[in-house]
Amino acid sequence: MITVFIKNIGLLLSGDVAEPILEANALLIEDGLISRVADEAALPAPAGATIIDAAGAAVMPGMIDSHCHVVLGDFTPRQLTVNYLESELHGGVTTAVSAGEVHLPGRPKDPAGVKALAVLAAKSFQNYRPGGMKVLGGAVILEKGLTEADFQELAGHGVRVVGEVGLGSVKDPQEAAPMIAWAKKAGMVVMMHTGGTSIPGSTTVSADMVMAADPDIVSHLNGGPTAVSTLEALKLIEQTAYTLEIVHCGNPLRAVEVSRKIHQRKEYGRLILGNDAPSGTGVIPLGLLRTLNLICSLGETPPEMAVAMATGNTAKVFGLNRGVIAPGKEADLVFLDASMGSVGDDLLSGLAAGDNPGISIVMVDGRVLVKASRNTPPPKRAAKIV
Repeated sequence: MITVFIKNIGLLLSGDVAEPILEANALLIEDGLISRVADEAALPAPAGATIIDAAGAAVMPGMIDSHCHVVLGDFTPRQLTVNYLESELHGGVTTAVSAGEVHLPGRPKDPAGVKALAVLAAKSFQNYRPGGMKVLGGAVILEKGLTEADFQELAGHGVRVVGEVGLGSVKDPQEAAPMIAWAKKAGMVVMMHTGGTSIPGSTTVSADMVMAADPDIVSHLNGGPTAVSTLEALKLIEQTAYTLEIVHCGNPLRAVEVSRKIHQRKEYGRLILGNDAPSGTGVIPLGLLRTLNLICSLGETPPEMAVAMATGNTAKVFGLNRGVIAPGKEADLVFLDASMGSVGDDLLSGLAAGDNPGISIVMVDGRVLVKASRNTPPPKRAAKIV
């Protein structure tokens, strides 16, 4: 049994909006799962355990990128870039969720081809972790001709997500609604494109179209890349209970407006954060960290709540056993602090000041994968393996 003991934690962020900061400074990890969360004085290091000294810095769950257009492997045809997922791992992202493998050259659009691609991507990423990152791949794109039996078949093969509704040939809400209902019945999570067109073949989607289709997630409410109007965004916030997503590759003004409104309503559990890359905007390894500092510095979001939006909220909507620091959860963790030179004294004040934090260690399933991030500035306090 692999045992890891983490001590001297200066700030423990749970990833849970109900209790975002934990009064504990030590963690025990056994066989890849968090076993105990406690005060170091009451939790001595077991014999033979690997010991990590957090050096007074923060520890938080690994971030979950709620919107990533993976294809197969760690390569994006959209930007002809390799190892982009492994690079995102160095930005504190330990899980990426596919929003649809739409960038595959020659992507099939008939029912048999659509199903084959989703199953292939889902099963491929079950067996392959880029740099150690977990990928929830295989998000089926809605195309004409799919039946209720097809969604049951897909679910049986491990396909758990319907990619952005509106990127395929099914665009009309009246046509999409029955398919979305079939997908939900099969246990899938449904994402829906919102805002202006993003790639050839996509369409502009309004608030009324989203409400008529009835998905689980309003994808990129701040645009992917072009946003709906402020009034349209407010309509979805105020008149629905959907999970709302903000992405880096979107409209920053709308991101700020949405996050401020969520803060005013204290509905922190509704918001999730994604990258929406690779896209025409590019490959953004620190996209989630940049979105965190945007909504904290300009969007009035308390930093500890923003962390939960990037971790536990996303895990909850996709049914993942991670994203929260609690016994029994997968030990996907990030050790980080305000970066050197930041006006912030610690992680939270650094985010509030609009600075990217510095990452010292990234861990997945209790295994250290990154000992010093190559993409962030160095942290003021760096964790180390003793």
